[in-house]
Amino acid sequence: MRPFLTIAANAFMELIRQPVFLLLMTGSVLFEMFLAVPYYFAFGDEPKLVENSALAVVLLAGLLGAVLSASASLTRELRTGTALAVISKPVGRAQFLLAKYAGLAAALTVLTYENVLGVLLASKMAFDAYGKTDLPAIGIFSAGIVLAYAVAGLANFFLRRPFVSNAVLGMLLFSTLAAFIIFRYTTQMQSLGTVAQVNWDLVPAGLLILFALWILAALALACSTRLDMIPTLSICSAFFLVGLVADYFYARMGGTINGGPWWATALYTVVPNWQLFWLADAIEAGRSTFHWAYVGRAFAYMVCYAGAALAVAVGLFEERELS
Repeated sequence: MRPFLTIAANAFMELIRQPVFLLLMTGSVLFEMFLAVPYYFAFGDEPKLVENSALAVVLLAGLLGAVLSASASLTRELRTGTALAVISKPVGRAQFLLAKYAGLAAALTVLTYENVLGVLLASKMAFDAYGKTDLPAIGIFSAGIVLAYAVAGLANFFLRRPFVSNAVLGMLLFSTLAAFIIFRYTTQMQSLGTVAQVNWDLVPAGLLILFALWILAALALACSTRLDMIPTLSICSAFFLVGLVADYFYARMGGTINGGPWWATALYTVVPNWQLFWLADAIEAGRSTFHWAYVGRAFAYMVCYAGAALAVAVGLFEERELS
């Protein structure tokens, strides 16, 4: 168990030390904040438009983060021979690969947590044609990010600590503090006489997106056992796009809620159904999404699918020549 935890912790720290991880984390959360700044004139549906767009940013940022992190965590080590050096110790290939996945899942959790904070802030900052931009919230949150970068820079200059990982951990700390201050002590007028509130229904929606990203991470890791970053990104993007329309094609092939042709059911089972993890439509319809029983079922689906993808990854990795 100790080698597993050591490899997982090293994989996590290696991933959050990647400059692209910091740029993706910072850029995505700032873009989510920016979505709540312009005037949309969407006839009263501006908050819903902002929330849906911010959730889409979380999903796309996680897709890029999963592929880039999987390639950085496994493909590069296979190419440089680091994986061979580790496996030559009393560490099995399956244990090595699963530990890499644990570190990758932890890094994606950090990225998603930061982005969900941005989504919650965007839900509070969103306004209709009678509101105005929440400049205090923008200033407080931006100050938190600047402070995180400043502390990381000072620690790098005086203590010789790595800048990128300290900036990532600093963003987690200071952005959480900034979000607490904004939620607790600032007031935003959404429209005439209406005070904006945080849409906490976005929390389980963000959690379901995290489940989808864990599946994408398993698929990316399976591809990274044999392929470089660009082919891995292409395959994962294909799975992502096909999974978005899986229900439509299954219905066109004769499938119903009670079943369908065996070949259509087999294809429908192999392709991940991302609509199960997308609650923006339910939020837009005004239905409560705090159905934690559904979140539990989605978690079980994620465990089964990610487990199958990791089993394929282990099989591919066992047959790979390491030299």
